[in-house]
This record gives sequence, structure tokens and C-alpha cells, in this order.
Amino acid sequence: MTNARQIAFLALRDVHKGAYADFALDKVLQKFKLQDIDRRLVTELVYGSVRRQRTLDALIDQFAKKKSHQQPKELRTILHLGLYQLCYQERIPASAAVNTTVQLAKDNGFAGLTGFVNGVLRQYIRQAEEDQGEKSTSSSSSHLPLELPDNPVERLGILHSLPDWIIKVWLEQLSVADTEQLCEWMNQSPTIDLRINPLRCSIEEVEAALQSADVLVRRIPHLPQALRLISNSGPIQNLPGFREGWWVVQDSSAQLVTHLLDPQPGEVVIDACAAPGGKTTHIAELMGDKGKIWACDRTASRLKKLQENTKRLNLQSIQICTGDSREFLQFQNIGDRVLLDAPCSGLGTLHRHADARWRQTPETVQELSQLQTELLSHTATFVKPGGILVYATCTLHPLENEAVITQFLANFPDWQIEPPQKDSPAFAYSTPEGWCKVWPHRQDMDGFFMVRLRKTNNSE
Repeated sequence: MTNARQIAFLALRDVHKGAYADFALDKVLQKFKLQDIDRRLVTELVYGSVRRQRTLDALIDQFAKKKSHQQPKELRTILHLGLYQLCYQERIPASAAVNTTVQLAKDNGFAGLTGFVNGVLRQYIRQAEEDQGEKSTSSSSSHLPLELPDNPVERLGILHSLPDWIIKVWLEQLSVADTEQLCEWMNQSPTIDLRINPLRCSIEEVEAALQSADVLVRRIPHLPQALRLISNSGPIQNLPGFREGWWVVQDSSAQLVTHLLDPQPGEVVIDACAAPGGKTTHIAELMGDKGKIWACDRTASRLKKLQENTKRLNLQSIQICTGDSREFLQFQNIGDRVLLDAPCSGLGTLHRHADARWRQTPETVQELSQLQTELLSHTATFVKPGGILVYATCTLHPLENEAVITQFLANFPDWQIEPPQKDSPAFAYSTPEGWCKVWPHRQDMDGFFMVRLRKTNNSE
């Protein structure tokens, strides 16, 4: 089978039965051998339809007699695919989007409803053309012929396809205009950043090698090891320097965390939630691979990626420790530095995980906040008096960030925030409170929160 839209439909059918979007996509791409152009189309259609689900449902509600949730599940999926192409895929002619979607309905048990599918899509096209004739605005998503409520939470939620509760969390911290920019950023395709391994090569050597392979890159301000790919690179493992261990894929924000930790050669460093290991290997690089790094995680399978990268980058200082960091007693007071990159809701990386916005809820955030509090209280015991602990998350929810730290400092007066020094790459992102917060729409990298804490010498 080489019909990209049919393959996308099969993946989306699995997603709507509960599968994670990346697993469902991986499964169909492994099953069907496709040319690169078709693989890219399947990927775009699957991730795009999942990401834009709320907006697409609102369009079905508007143009069909039955609401989206009343449609047969598979028919709703087919409508999502058609509408996604019409709304967000400018290179696909409207006629091709309509005809292929009608064919999808015919091929998947809805032959009797092809007229309905055709009607909904053509109605959308007519309305879009009418609206375009009447108005033009600057907002990149306002081309959609959507009837939107005045309430800013619902309006932004429907227009940018996010649950109301996430919009509310952001509006509590940002203006409406800022929140809209953040929503738009979260619906972009994610970029790929590399972190150069200075133990094997220089950033100039990697730039030259990639340039010779016609791969365009640019440097990232404040980050000495970061390069961003700005052209289509093909499979990552085929790029120059991959096998030689010259670099590893890691987003810029994640690189900032390790710079804030600032590990030194010869130290004992504990990475309490290490998998898949991007920050662990960065710690080893910054230490010149001299010292001891304990990489802990409770999921053995997720530590495999760390072991692969450790081998490829030729690092010797990392020791694996499988288990829940809340239960470890062997690390009491031995760490010069401890990193707690805590499990979180991932609200800063929604662009990377198409279905995360639909999986997280206010209840899961509460549970995560409790887990983060427990992890922080226990991993703080790993730090020597005078030592450093960095707490980090890739979320933008104050309950998992500021609230966790505020509560910790109230409960443990022998700890204090240590703001980043002026020469630290993290300094550019520091706040008056002393922690660092990366807002994606302002800094053009994943959303992150990080804080450096010092255990005072009079700690027990």
C-alpha cells in the first residue's frame, strides 16, 4: 500500500482507540514501505490532525448537521483528514483534498456517506472563500471560517486547538496577545537542535561537515555547544559526525539546564531522573569525562537510549542505577551536584508531542506536583553540605514549578536559591526571583523552568 492518506487514516484510527500518536505513526511507517515524500505526508497528516483536533471538531460542528462527537468515530477521523488538508496544507490543492477524502470514505465503509463528506468539505471551501473576500487580518490562524465565541479562553482554545484549562494556566501568567503567540508557537513543527560533543570535535568542525553535506545550520545565542538544523536533513543517523560521536540531538532549553548545574571535573554528580539521558551525557562532557556520574531512572528500557549514546559519544564516567530515586538511601550526602529533571506535564513541549495536550488534565498536574515534591525532598538528601541541586521541568505550569520550589524552601530553611552568574548561559533567562523560565514564543526554544539551589554549610 502506498496511499499516504489511507495509511494516515489507519494510524489515526489507532490514536482514537487510545494509542500514543508517535507509536501509532511508527507502527504504520514500519509496516508500509513508503518513499520519503509519502512518509513526510503521512507524518504531517497524523500529527497535524491530532494536534488540531479541537479546531477540526469545531468546523465539523459548524458545517455538519450532527456534532463531531455524534459522528461515527472513523467518519470523524476521515473528516479530520480532509479538513486538515484544506485548513493547513497550502501546497495540497483543495480539489485533491476533497477527492481523496471522498475516496477514503468510500474505501473504509462509508460509501453511502460520500455525498455528506463532499458536502461538508465543499461548504468549508465556500465559506473560506467568502470570508477571505470580506476580511484580511494579521493573525496566522484567522483565515479559518470559524464562528468563535467572545470569551478569550474558549476563543483561543478553539482557534488554536488546546483545552480550556491550559489556556487558563497561560492567561494567568501572560497577556491575551502573548498567550496567542504561545499557542501559535506550540502548533509549529518542532525544530531539531544538536549539542556538539567538545571532547570529540569543535563546533566549527561540525558546521563545516554539515555544510559539505548541504545541511544548513545556525548557532543559538548563549549556548556554546548548540546548532539548530534549518533545512531538511533526512534521517539524523545519516548526518556527518553521528557515528563518530561528534554530537547528539538535544533541544537548546535542555542544554541550558546542565549549564545551570555547571558540573566540574572530578565531582560526584547524581542525575536523579536521567532517562533518556541527554542531560547525563552533557554533564559528562562539561566535566571533561572526569569524575563520577550516577544516572538513575526507574524505567530500565528508557535507560537503553542513554547507554547507546554513552557508547557513541565515548564517555566513561557514567554509571547506571535502575530504580525510583525516592527510595535510594545509598546517595546520602555524597553528591557535589544533583540534577532533578522531574517528570512533568510537558506543557512547554506540546509541539513535540502531538497528543500530550489531550492526555494531560488538571488532575494529572496535581498528581505530578505531588510526585515532584516527594522527589525534590528526597533527592535533596543526596547533596553534600555546600553542594548544588538543580530542579528542572519542561512545563509552564506554576503548580509544578514555582509552587514546588516555594514549598520546598519553606520546609527546608537550610536551602537557598542561587541565581545564575552573569557568565552562565542561563543568565539571559533568569527572573527577579532567581529561577530561570524559558517562554517558547519569546526565546524560540522549548518551554522550561529551572532553578539552582544551594545547601548551606550548616545543613545536617
